[in-house]
Amino acid sequence: MPLFRNIASMIALLPMIVISLTVFVGCIIYSFVYSLTNSKLVPVMNYVGFDQYERLFKQRKWDVAVENIFIYGFVFTIGCLVIGFLLAVLIDQKIRGESLFRTIFLYPYAVCIAAVWQGAGFVMVLMLAGLRGIDEDIWKSLSIEGVAKWKSYLFVILPMLRPMVVTAIVLIAAGVVKVYDLILALTSGGPGYATTTPAMYVMENFFSRANLGQAFAASIIMFISVVCILAPWAFYEFYLRNKYAAN
Repeated sequence: MPLFRNIASMIALLPMIVISLTVFVGCIIYSFVYSLTNSKLVPVMNYVGFDQYERLFKQRKWDVAVENIFIYGFVFTIGCLVIGFLLAVLIDQKIRGESLFRTIFLYPYAVCIAAVWQGAGFVMVLMLAGLRGIDEDIWKSLSIEGVAKWKSYLFVILPMLRPMVVTAIVLIAAGVVKVYDLILALTSGGPGYATTTPAMYVMENFFSRANLGQAFAASIIMFISVVCILAPWAFYEFYLRNKYAAN
């Protein structure tokens, strides 16, 4: 009976999966095809090969955008992980008004004040879920051994939260590549283009410069970047770990 229930669930989900994959793959193919054209205001099938990519990599503005995303990504990822974990540890102490503090820390995720503050709330939720899943016997053993609280969290508990940490890093890294709204709200990419990002470059060419070919080329490069981030993680999590666990 459980087998038939699983099959029924898979059949029920099949239309959604097919439609999602069709739209996703279709959009990627569409973007790639038109990135090989000199489309301006409207898409046209006038192929120019990889000229748009060559022009993209010659743009100083694109170079600055890539440099900015690396700097932003490093600071954002480290800041979110450290602050998010510390907030989760703080709330895990079962302090009074826990729900109030949790709401305060998550509030910026609707109202963006700063990138790290926004991301730290999300990381906090992941870490807190992991902390609440730690067996009480582990805490009792650490207490009996006389291990300091900070050492317990850093050397025992944190390694146990590895799935949460990996998930947080992947989601943050994928979000970093397409960051747009926060930069637009704070600096609009200025002064000049000093704080522009790849996503802003794409949007500017889509709407302000009416240069669809260049925008499609930049978006394909962004997609490849996200795949390069997610593919190694997916390969390790869903193949290598299961293979090692089976052995």
